[in-house]
Amino acid sequence: MDRFQEMQAFVAVVEAGSFVGATEYLPVSKAALSRQVANMEARLGARLLNRTTRRLSLTEDGEIFYARCRTLLGELEEAEAEVSARSGQAVGLLRVNAPVTFGILHLADLWSGFRARHPQVNLDITLSDRVVDLVEEGYDLAIRIARLPSSTLISRRLSATRLVLGAAPEYVRRNGAPRHPAELADHPVWAYSYFAGGDEWPFEGPDGPVSGRIRPVVRSNSGDTCRAGALQGQCIVLQPSFLVGADLAAGRLVELMPEYRSLELGIYALYPSRRHVAAKVRLLVDYLVEAFRGERWPA
Repeated sequence: MDRFQEMQAFVAVVEAGSFVGATEYLPVSKAALSRQVANMEARLGARLLNRTTRRLSLTEDGEIFYARCRTLLGELEEAEAEVSARSGQAVGLLRVNAPVTFGILHLADLWSGFRARHPQVNLDITLSDRVVDLVEEGYDLAIRIARLPSSTLISRRLSATRLVLGAAPEYVRRNGAPRHPAELADHPVWAYSYFAGGDEWPFEGPDGPVSGRIRPVVRSNSGDTCRAGALQGQCIVLQPSFLVGADLAAGRLVELMPEYRSLELGIYALYPSRRHVAAKVRLLVDYLVEAFRGERWPA
């Protein structure tokens, strides 16, 4: 049995929290993973995992061995990255994290094109609006929509979007439209839970920066949910143009207070800062840059 395979199995089980969970990251069965870990424990003469019907936990020896395995596997990954970067070949598993709505609307159709160019790459794509830790959670690349990317990561700008204040024409006919950010407190708002500004929506107006305090009637961690409420004439929303741009162009939504513009956000591909960037990461970033070149959201 290959010792590196055993270490990979052990690390995957620890990080997934179960043998079943580890099968999502390694192309082997639960039984094979269990056998690999058991063989390693037998060879070492030490128990590495405490097993119960509900959970797994590391023993004291397991904690020490896990740390060393992570180091060794990391060094192997670095060595492979250095060689693959020199050869220009993209091979192996590539784990990508992206925001949910952006991932569905603007990334989902791109993955098959990348696989067609680089068939030896296996993609593992996770959509989540939570800001993941690339290093701790083992991602090779993340797509982030933010004003500035983290300084601890390498980034490439793919495109940009801006937050647009909007509502359905029916809503405006029924309730009127705010003329100043201060009037937002008088209107029902559906707010995105992960918005960094909380209940203060920022704008740049004719006289400079100004913010409007909101009183949300609905909060959601889904921009699509907020958009749905606006399309049904229930509320005002502040959502990115990559999501509501087509609705604005078609007249399903109208932009409110256009003289007060909210934030413009960059759309970035981020990856951990390493001495050697794997060819698979570099080639995917180049592919995404090419795919979004000239991209302009309708808003």
